[in-house]
Amino acid sequence: MKNRFKISMGLMVAALAFTSCNNSTQTSDKGALGSSAAEKVYVAPGEHDSHYAFMSGGYSGNLTVYGLPSGRMFKEIPVFSQFPTNGYGYSEETKPMLETSYGFVPWDDAHHPDISQTNGELDGRWIFINGNNTPRIARISLKTFETEEIIEVPNSAGNHSSSFITENTEYVVAGTRFSVPVPQRDMSIKDYKGNFKGALTFITVDPEHGHMDIKFQVLMPGFNYDLSHPGRGKSHGWFFFTTYNTEEANSLLEVNASQNDKDFIAAINWKKIEEYVNNGGGTMMPTEYAHNIHSDETHTATSTMKKEVRVVNPADVPGAVYLLPTPKSPHGCDVDPSGEYIVGNGKLSANLTVHSFTKMLDAIENKKFDGDAYGIPVLNFEDVLAGSVEQPGLGPLHTEFDGQGNAYTTFFISSEVVKWKLGTWEVLDRKPTYYSVGHLTIPGGNSRKPFGKYMFAMNKITKDRYLPTGPEMEHSAQLYDISGDKMELLYDFPTHGEPHYAASIPAEIIKDKSEKFFKLTENQHPRKALSDADTKVVRDGKNVHVYMTMIRSHFSPDNIEGVKVGDKVFFHITNLEQDFDVPHGFAMIGANNAELLIMPGQTRTLTWEPKKVGVWPFYCTDFCSALHQEMQGYIRVSPADSNIELSWSLGE
Repeated sequence: MKNRFKISMGLMVAALAFTSCNNSTQTSDKGALGSSAAEKVYVAPGEHDSHYAFMSGGYSGNLTVYGLPSGRMFKEIPVFSQFPTNGYGYSEETKPMLETSYGFVPWDDAHHPDISQTNGELDGRWIFINGNNTPRIARISLKTFETEEIIEVPNSAGNHSSSFITENTEYVVAGTRFSVPVPQRDMSIKDYKGNFKGALTFITVDPEHGHMDIKFQVLMPGFNYDLSHPGRGKSHGWFFFTTYNTEEANSLLEVNASQNDKDFIAAINWKKIEEYVNNGGGTMMPTEYAHNIHSDETHTATSTMKKEVRVVNPADVPGAVYLLPTPKSPHGCDVDPSGEYIVGNGKLSANLTVHSFTKMLDAIENKKFDGDAYGIPVLNFEDVLAGSVEQPGLGPLHTEFDGQGNAYTTFFISSEVVKWKLGTWEVLDRKPTYYSVGHLTIPGGNSRKPFGKYMFAMNKITKDRYLPTGPEMEHSAQLYDISGDKMELLYDFPTHGEPHYAASIPAEIIKDKSEKFFKLTENQHPRKALSDADTKVVRDGKNVHVYMTMIRSHFSPDNIEGVKVGDKVFFHITNLEQDFDVPHGFAMIGANNAELLIMPGQTRTLTWEPKKVGVWPFYCTDFCSALHQEMQGYIRVSPADSNIELSWSLGE
């Protein structure tokens, strides 16, 4: 009896084990608990992620940095928005970064990051991102992970088809979403058609320092310019922009801008326009736009207001601009690694349309035109069509490529990513997203050399994916393994702001070049203090300048007297540390701005206007040593009519 019981139990255990293994195989796509997905995203303590992902922060105005495959957020880089975490946009050195022709604008809507390239491959020097609301382009250093430059874009409104770059980072491009009167003037909105213009701006990038400058603007018909991508390989020298509202409607666009059967992809031969401009072509137009540059040597930004820009009329450069008919209301405009295929993601189309660059050139050479739009030739749809992916999903938005001849497209309405084959247009795989996916990113997926291990989708709606946090929830990113024939969903992680798009790169290209600290010997800030002996307090009328140092674990000076109500106090503070990851903070009670977070070797300035008599403390906000709590000081504030002289001390 006992032996029979043992045999029965053994059979049951074996059956359960078989069933369990069988279920594991059958449910391998149902999450980390049902497969090896957890192992694929696990990064052990002390180990590094294999990739960086730089996600736009949308309405946060900033750029966020994540690791892949872990989905850990490493940093939020302030770009267009004031950032109290480190004082960006509050310190005197960084406030000029947010100057515009409209004045100080401490916010924007950041959409599309793009990493610099050399020979069509990601080189990891800089990342660019657009400000959509107040048209701007920013350049962020991938050595310091700090914003180094912001240039305002004139004659633009809704800087959306930006900031995408050419194969050797010759240009970063900024295309307007909203057409507007150019130059701006008082006119009836009803006179939109034929009078408004869309400006496509080509901004040069200095190959050594990265400094940007507007080379020219192409003034296009008054359509809406949605997204763009450069040609590459055989199509290098061209840039492609999706357009919608070719009806030039000015009201209820969801109806009135969907009347035409097709809109256009605008093909711009920037090489031809560049030659025209280099020979003196184009017209200098009066305008006003800010150009802001931050120096790593002086640790200070400067803002320069520029007064004119060169504009080009396409009619003056025959053969430079053509229009490719594309199914209505296209969003993404994506070029495969070879440069042959241009994918137009028509949101209201049942099929996914792919254009051929070779056929486009042939149609141009043989003048296979179907009329024109404001003098710009319109090519015949059939003559430039490479093929169609038949009924792949609903609401196509954006396509990227894995370098193995496959394309991946997001479908907003049917909430899925679809993998299909270039050339045969065959659907190979599809995977759901949760929910309402916008863009996707493959590391290097919009370059000549994609790194096709991972793909992540950026979803607009989170719903039940995370613990609820009231009506507002962060958006969701979902990481897929695309190294096999079928996509495998590995992981969900929340994202900050609304990431419209992202750029991703193998960590090995960047991490060893990352700056660890700023060298004190290279600090050229005009008000630096490089040792305690350099510290002082100087009165200039009602302005009081404090030359201060900080090091674990004290400020110098740490006691200041003789400041009066009505003074304006400028704390010029230098972090004397020369060690990696030892910032110090500075906060002053009653300051109407923010704290400062000052990196090793860096100088930053905070302004404080004392309004009350008393003795007021300041302290370090960043826990820096065992004696962090002792890192503090006092300022005595006397009445405005006091005759107390300035004095300061450390350890006396």
